[in-house]
Amino acid sequence: MERTLVIIKPDATNRGLAGEIIHRFERKGFKIVAMKMKHLSDKVLEEHYAHLKDKPFFPGIKKFMQRAPSILMVLEGRRVVDVARKLAGVTEGTEAMPGTIRGDFSLSLQATIIHASDSKETAEKEIRRFFSKEEIYDYEKIDSDLIYSESERGE
Repeated sequence: MERTLVIIKPDATNRGLAGEIIHRFERKGFKIVAMKMKHLSDKVLEEHYAHLKDKPFFPGIKKFMQRAPSILMVLEGRRVVDVARKLAGVTEGTEAMPGTIRGDFSLSLQATIIHASDSKETAEKEIRRFFSKEEIYDYEKIDSDLIYSESERGE
């Protein structure tokens, strides 16, 4: 089954939106297989945002991401990478469609509420960056047979 990383960013934590965001993913049928709250270190942020590290605005991103703890989650489910990105909405909050997380809660390009991995390969790297194998749980959701076909469940 496919997995992805979702980060509920400090702006969402500060605004009391974490429960609503988690609820949206659960309502969609995704399984939370790992979750924790954490202040992100310089080292982790520099690794996670390596593609932006040399940009003049990177210190602002780092400061923003360290204002409050983030909530890190690993979600599991059918096409979870693509669907989580759709639920998050486009990065620019003013352009995100109503009904998406960013469309409903963000008016900013920097305060984007959420991060969701952009590909299966990226998700695997990001999950390893933030979670050990021991922090990720395997369990059967009671509604799995309603969501996944027999072949997707490995039967």
